Amino acid sequence: MQRTVLGIDPGLAHTGWGVLRQDGGKLSCVAYGCVATDGSAGLAVRLRKISDQIGAVVARYGPTCLGIESVWFGDNTTSAFATGQARGAALVPCAGLDVAEFTPRQIKLAVVGTGTAEKDQVAYMVQQVLGLPQLPTPDHAADALAAALCYTANNSVLAGTVGLGA
Repeated sequence: MQRTVLGIDPGLAHTGWGVLRQDGGKLSCVAYGCVATDGSAGLAVRLRKISDQIGAVVARYGPTCLGIESVWFGDNTTSAFATGQARGAALVPCAGLDVAEFTPRQIKLAVVGTGTAEKDQVAYMVQQVLGLPQLPTPDHAADALAAALCYTANNSVLAGTVGLGA
């Protein structure tokens, strides 16, 4: 099985993205980054930037599937709504991809082996699984790569062969 997997960690201020290539049981990191928006800009401007830049990633790398982190609704509903809007903006250019949504706990469990892992543990395991020379930064990009890894672990008959347990 060969495919290109996009991972997204949505956020209004920072939306992380990461692209993996899966060739059978082998995973490799293609690229990763973060869309940063200016807090002083209007909401529509910020959402357009997220949509446009994720659209450019989709156009450049041609993923066929997407693992995206779901919005966590804790005590801060204002933040959750902003994240939800950013998530929607990031999803628009992904129309047509096979999309799987994962909670932060599911992503941590797939990548680290525990759903209560800290961000630095997630980044470390992403580095190890993908054989990266250094930790992926910023942490939003590491989280996006983790979402893509979670996709491969949960949406493949080869999940057991890529070094991840779901």
